[in-house]
Amino acid sequence: MSTSPMREIGEVDEIPRFRLNDETSIPAIGLGCWMGFPHGPGESTQVTEMVERALKVGYRHLDTASNYGNERSVGLAIKGSGVPREEIYVTTKLSGEDHGHVAQALDRSLEKLQMDYVDMYLMHWPQALDDNGNALQPEESPTILDTWRQMEEMVHSGKTKSIGVSNFSVKTLQVLLGESEGGDGVNRQIRIIPALNQIECHPCLPQHSLLAFCKEKGIHVTAYSPLGKNTFSEDEDVVRVVSAINSRCGSEASATQVLLSWAVQRGTSVIPKSVGEERLRENLRLIQLDEDSMTVLDNLHQKEGMHRSVCGFHSTDSGGSCFGWTYEQLGWGMTVGGVVLTR
Repeated sequence: MSTSPMREIGEVDEIPRFRLNDETSIPAIGLGCWMGFPHGPGESTQVTEMVERALKVGYRHLDTASNYGNERSVGLAIKGSGVPREEIYVTTKLSGEDHGHVAQALDRSLEKLQMDYVDMYLMHWPQALDDNGNALQPEESPTILDTWRQMEEMVHSGKTKSIGVSNFSVKTLQVLLGESEGGDGVNRQIRIIPALNQIECHPCLPQHSLLAFCKEKGIHVTAYSPLGKNTFSEDEDVVRVVSAINSRCGSEASATQVLLSWAVQRGTSVIPKSVGEERLRENLRLIQLDEDSMTVLDNLHQKEGMHRSVCGFHSTDSGGSCFGWTYEQLGWGMTVGGVVLTR
């Protein structure tokens, strides 16, 4: 596997892949199928049409989740696409309410997707939720470990090829891997190391330390929201990088292509969301960035006010939290609003 599987602009015939620790592989670029809450009128049709378009132009990784409420729409699009199931990499995710009954949750997802297996099944968040949607505390059952052991059984059942996590920090990964404070660093708790950690990752939130930790443990990282804010394309440093690349290569790269190329070149797969066919095609066309361009984008977060999450799931409760866990419990070094604490 190349750590920078780049394609020149215009080549969309074959999407490069990353090899995972279980000897499977994942496409470097996929389609994020999250359309936002609430699930409004016509959304199911919009999702189906988006996925159909994506498969038509060459996408082979589709990322959905039980919580997205659109697994059925994704499954319908796959069924009607004419693309063989084995050519499509499908990721879905376990919701917090289902941490205590993983097998039943995956069966429901498979029924909606109209398939016998998924390629990747992720624990969507580390925290379990009760039937009323309230977060259980980290020590309450089902714990991260309780849930993971159930997920391991899903691999043995053949209902998923790989398992992984999402929104995990170094802290929560250490809990899962048996490396929390006071431990001896020897993993006696789990049989399967997560193949993947899907996290928010973009130039505003490059997650350098978390990426390094995952690499050390052999855990691949998929970046969601890889384009960050819409205003990224107007940032003076991004504009400068794009201009320099186009001048040097005689190309017409867009800011979107540069940002996705940066993400893939640093070793992360990406799942941007796009509805229109032209943008879907654009997102598949990666370019090779030089070292200077990579350095500029690696350090973009150091500009004043830039180092932060851009997602809308943050709460002001307890000095900052997400879905019932504080930033401290999540292992996120942030303050209210998802702003990264300076050290």
